[in-house]
Amino acid sequence: MPQPIRSDQPLLRAIATVGGATVASRLFGFARDVGIAALLGAGAAADAFFAVLQLANFFRRLLAESALNAAFVPVWLRIKATEGDAAAWRFFRGVFEAMALLAGAFALIGLFHADAIVGVIAPGFDAERAALGATYLAAASPYVALAAVIAVFAAVLNAEHRVGAVSLGIVVFNAVLLLALGIAWTTGATLPARAGTVLAHGIVAGGLAQFAVIFVGFLRLTRTSMSGGLALTREIARFFVLAVPGLVAAGIPQLKLIAGAMIASSSAAAVSWLYYANRLYELPLGVASIVISAVLAPRIAAAILDGDAQGTARAQSHALELGLGLVLPAAAGFAVLAHPLAMGLFERGAFGAADSLAVAAALAAICAGLPGHITEKVMGGIAFAHEDTRTPMLVALAGLALTVTLGLMLFPRYGATGIAAAIAVSGWFDALLLAAILARRGWLTLDPATPGRLLRIVAATVAMGLAVASAAAALASTIRPGLPALTVTLLLTCGGALLYGGLLHALRVIDLRRLRHGWR
Repeated sequence: MPQPIRSDQPLLRAIATVGGATVASRLFGFARDVGIAALLGAGAAADAFFAVLQLANFFRRLLAESALNAAFVPVWLRIKATEGDAAAWRFFRGVFEAMALLAGAFALIGLFHADAIVGVIAPGFDAERAALGATYLAAASPYVALAAVIAVFAAVLNAEHRVGAVSLGIVVFNAVLLLALGIAWTTGATLPARAGTVLAHGIVAGGLAQFAVIFVGFLRLTRTSMSGGLALTREIARFFVLAVPGLVAAGIPQLKLIAGAMIASSSAAAVSWLYYANRLYELPLGVASIVISAVLAPRIAAAILDGDAQGTARAQSHALELGLGLVLPAAAGFAVLAHPLAMGLFERGAFGAADSLAVAAALAAICAGLPGHITEKVMGGIAFAHEDTRTPMLVALAGLALTVTLGLMLFPRYGATGIAAAIAVSGWFDALLLAAILARRGWLTLDPATPGRLLRIVAATVAMGLAVASAAAALASTIRPGLPALTVTLLLTCGGALLYGGLLHALRVIDLRRLRHGWR
C-alpha cells in the first residue's frame, strides 16, 4: 500500500514560512493590481508602466528571488565545508562588492538612457507611450542596484536556512507598492500618467524597505568581521562563471514575457492584458518557485555535496512533488475560472468588459504551461546543485527562441492569447528537454514511490477541476462584474481547495491528521 508523506518539521516550517510569505506578498500584489486596473485601466499609461514593471520584475526575479541564489548556495556550502567560515565570508564579500558595482552600472544606464531602452523593450509603442515609459524607467532604475545587493544577502541567509527575513522582505516590497498606490489616490494623482510616476518611484521605495528587512536578518546571522578590499579569488571567479549562465537561464521566463510584450506592443492594450493574465499566473508559480529555490534547492545541493544518494533522491522528489502538487490544481482552477477571476478582480473603473474577456483568454492559454514551468524550475535547481549552469541556460535559450517564433506566428491571428499560448508551450519544451538531459547523466534520481504519488496528484486535480467546472456552470447566472464575481470565485476556489486536500488525503499522498508534523 502506498505510504503517505512522512514528517520533517524543519522542512515544513521552512516551506510554511517561505510559502506563506510569498502568498501574502502576491495577495498584496493583487490588491495593488486591482487598484492599478481601476486607476490606469488598459490604456497608454498602463501599457507604459507595465512594460517598465516587467523590466523591474525581471531583475528582481533574476537576482533577488532566483538564479543568483541557486549559483551562490552550492559554492558557499562547499567553501564553508572545506575551507571554513572565514573563507566563506571572504567569498561573500567579493561577490557582494562585484555585484554592487555591476548592478550600479546597469542602474545608471537605465537612468540616463531610458528612451533607448524603452525603444528596445517596446518597439511598437507610439510617441505617447514611449515618452511615458522613459519617464517611468528613469524613476525606477535605481531598483536594479538594490536588487543585486538584496540578492547577495538573501543568498547567504538561504544557504544558512534563515529564510524568515528573506520571506518577510518579499512581503514588504509589495506592501510598499500598495502604499504608493494609496498615495497616488489620496494626493489626487488620479490622472493615469501622474499615477504611473508615483508607482515607478514606489518600486524603488519598495526595494529600500526590502533591503532594510533582509539586512536586519543578516546582522543577526553573523558576528564575523568582513573588513578588507575586493579580492577576486579563484572561488569568486568560479562563482561568476557559474552565475552568468544561471542568471541567463533563470531570467529567460521573464524574458519570454518581455519578448511577448515586444510583439504585442504594436496592439493597443495587449501589453496590459498580458500583464494582468501573468499576474494571476504568477501566484502559484511564484509560491512554488520561491519555495524550491529558497528551501529545497539548498537541501539538494547539501545532499549532493555529502554524497548522500538517498538524501538527494528524497530532496529532488520533495521538490517535484511539492511543485506539481501546488501548480496542477492552480492550472485547473485558472482554466475553468479565468473569466470570473478577471471580472471579479479587475473589471471596474477604467477596466471594461472587453478587457476582462481578453485577460481571461490569455490566462486560460498561459496556465496550460504551469506544470511545465515548475518542472523546469526543479530540473534547473538539480543542475545548479551539480554546479552546472550552462545546460539550463542553453535549454532556456532554446525555449526563448521557441516562444518568439510561436508568438510571431500566433499573434496576428490570436493576439495576446496567442503569445500566452506560445509561453505555455515553451515551458513544457524546456522541462522535458532538461529532464531528458539530466536523466541521461544520471543526475535525476527520485524515490521509487514518486511516480505513483504524482499520478495520484494528477487524479485529484482532474476530479477537483471537473467539480469546480460543474459548480461554476450552475452558478453562472450569479456572476456579475466586481464583488459578485469575486465572491463566487472565492467560494469556488475555497471549495476546490478543500476537495483537493481531501482527495490527496484519501489517495494517501498526504496525511492531514499528521500534517502538523511536516512533509515526510
